Amino acid sequence: MPRYVALLRGINVGRHLVKMDWLRQQFADLGFRSISTLIASGNVLFESPSSNTAGLERRIEGHLESALGYEVGTFLRTAAEIAAVAGYEAFPSAGETAVYVLFLRGPLAREAQARVIGCGTKHDEFHVKGREVYWLARAGMGRTAVNATALGKATGLATARNVNTVRKLAVLMSAPSARTPRSPRSRGSRR
Repeated sequence: MPRYVALLRGINVGRHLVKMDWLRQQFADLGFRSISTLIASGNVLFESPSSNTAGLERRIEGHLESALGYEVGTFLRTAAEIAAVAGYEAFPSAGETAVYVLFLRGPLAREAQARVIGCGTKHDEFHVKGREVYWLARAGMGRTAVNATALGKATGLATARNVNTVRKLAVLMSAPSARTPRSPRSRGSRR
């Protein structure tokens, strides 16, 4: 059965607090199997007989918006896709903790790619490959001087993960689903 990771945008950010056991139940309510989460930032691993990823994204988004009352952008990747992202070295000499991956709906047009690259600063560099944007944030994402509005306009809807999280997801997705660990419960107060 196909295995996916749903990278959710806006989970446990600001006032949008969601417990991971509640989130796993929402995926179970959609009929998915072998559901687990990794850290409390909206990384849900699951199995579904469907290979229609766009349809799955729409189903998950609709269900979560109904349950939470706000839009939750959903970006699905297969085990092979997340492994390719995890293994890609966009910045070979960079420290691991400074690299982030922005997951997109689809590949960017050349003009949008140029705008993304143009968002770079003295401490920030971008690289575009397929449906992902790799971001070397030398000062850390919390202290970046990147114009978030300009970057958002160039990429459209996206969600970011530290490359270390992406690598952990790739390892979990390559393991047999019966052995995939569940993440500890979130301390979020909502639901």
